[in-house]
Amino acid sequence: MTIRNWVKFFFNALLIGGAVTAVVGLIVRWEFFSQFLSDGEYFQFISAFVWMIFLGFTMSVVAQMGFFAYLTVHQFGVNMFKTLTLWNWVQMLIIAVVLFDLVFFRFKLTEGDTGRTILYLTLLFSLLAVSAVTAYFKAQWTKKHALISALFFMIVITTLEWLPALMVRSGNIDTWVTILLFPLLAVNAYQILMLPKYNRQSDEDKAKLDARRKARRDAAQNSTKAKGKAVKKAR
Repeated sequence: MTIRNWVKFFFNALLIGGAVTAVVGLIVRWEFFSQFLSDGEYFQFISAFVWMIFLGFTMSVVAQMGFFAYLTVHQFGVNMFKTLTLWNWVQMLIIAVVLFDLVFFRFKLTEGDTGRTILYLTLLFSLLAVSAVTAYFKAQWTKKHALISALFFMIVITTLEWLPALMVRSGNIDTWVTILLFPLLAVNAYQILMLPKYNRQSDEDKAKLDARRKARRDAAQNSTKAKGKAVKKAR
């Protein structure tokens, strides 16, 4: 990918993360934001809203780091297991282990807390639904064998990026666990679906650049030949 297209890729992902976090944060923490509006403290409302956007920028950067780490892991896995089929089976096993760990160890659901159970099951469904839809379109737009790899990235890598929030056990953690999941999902879905587009654009840009360079070389050569002919005629 060229630097120009990487910059576009980076900033688009950054904007997605900021926008999704701001919207989700406004919905989930509406009681907090509505206090500023009811008290006429509009500057505080804007400050809190802008802070949510910058939080989204941070989550976007985390997601992008995870994405490029995944590309390395994926290539390493294909090389180590020799065939993509075997690597896909390994990825499916890891997906199952991560989901098991997520439900039974990270969520820490209790039988008496029905509201929290419903919340975390909804978050789990959101993770699986967005991952499945993203993987489906990835397979449709590229190659069918990309389905498992896309599922692995969307479920396993997103969970790893989400893990620091899940490990916190103090404060209003359920709110932040909810808010932080959605920018990670949005940015990761954007990255895995849009990367081929930016790679193609980079190839086209490189081809155009090579064509311009060749045209300049040909023009320089023709100019040199013309000058040489002019000198010979002058003699």
